[in-house]
Amino acid sequence: MTNQIARPWALMRHHAGWADVFLIESETADSITGVYPDRETVGPPVNYSVRAVLARFETLEAARAAREGAVLEWRKHDAGVREAEDKLRVAEKAREDAWLNCLKGASGA
Repeated sequence: MTNQIARPWALMRHHAGWADVFLIESETADSITGVYPDRETVGPPVNYSVRAVLARFETLEAARAAREGAVLEWRKHDAGVREAEDKLRVAEKAREDAWLNCLKGASGA
């Protein structure tokens, strides 16, 4: 555990494509306790499983820099994701139309 607490700044998954900076104040083999210093209202310490940590850093600046770099990497894929979503919508529309046509055909309408 000593090696881990030496890197008290962590990135925690917030939602897809974004991680929040988290200050680890204490930890056990199974859990971490700390706060989110970048949030407007820093509330009481919260507990998570150690599995919730995406990455650990020695400094706040390193954690923030890693987060920003990861966002840039995420954004590189935006066009491909939009293209895939467009193709998915077309495929879902075709599936819906086929289903409706099958029901209508079976009813004799």
